[in-house]
Amino acid sequence: MGILEVSNFVTGYGDAEIVHGVDLEVEPEEMVCIIGPNGAGKSTFMKGIFGLIDCWDGKVVLDGQEVTNYPPHEITKEGASYVPQRNNIFPNLTVRENLEMGAYTKEDVDDADYQTVWDRFPILEERQNQKVGKMSGGQQQMVAMGAGLMIDPDILLVDEPSAGLAPDLVEEMFERIQRIKNQGTAVLMIEQNARQALRYSDRGYVLDQGENSFVGTGEELLDSDEIQELYLGQAGA
Repeated sequence: MGILEVSNFVTGYGDAEIVHGVDLEVEPEEMVCIIGPNGAGKSTFMKGIFGLIDCWDGKVVLDGQEVTNYPPHEITKEGASYVPQRNNIFPNLTVRENLEMGAYTKEDVDDADYQTVWDRFPILEERQNQKVGKMSGGQQQMVAMGAGLMIDPDILLVDEPSAGLAPDLVEEMFERIQRIKNQGTAVLMIEQNARQALRYSDRGYVLDQGENSFVGTGEELLDSDEIQELYLGQAGA
């Protein structure tokens, strides 16, 4: 059984249906990416999974528990964290205060919770009393993911983790996310840097016009001439 199972998922905004019956599964300790063109409904889909917008039809199951249309704080209690692409930090708060905000569903936050983040992002421990707004884009993204890890989730949902990062930091970010996966937290991420995301992912889904168009292992999608031509900018491997 997957840690996350989404079936026939439909959602949108107002009268506009944007996601049309999408299926997705993430296994425990698996890293899965969603790629596709801009406007394909990727972020809308992830927001719907996490209860930020209503699911119109279909089902979301988290570790065997149906959580369809649960509010985000209840989904967090069931073991999922979400790191949005934008507005994912509090710039006027310190690193430590940002992490504490990420643990808002926990009754008590102790040193062990912070240590989980320090182990994954050592530089954050060094800078735990620094205002996050004064940090680099890469460090701010570490803070955002660290906040998501404060509840020790079973699965981390991340929207565009490489957005706004300098090219030399993108590879480092993917390596850090892979380490999160290797340490026992499943990862579902949306990513525009499709080629790099697929290299690090166990499996990938291609979302196009709100529908699943391709599903496969990261290697299979990278080796597909059709995927290369349509979504990765070239034909051939």
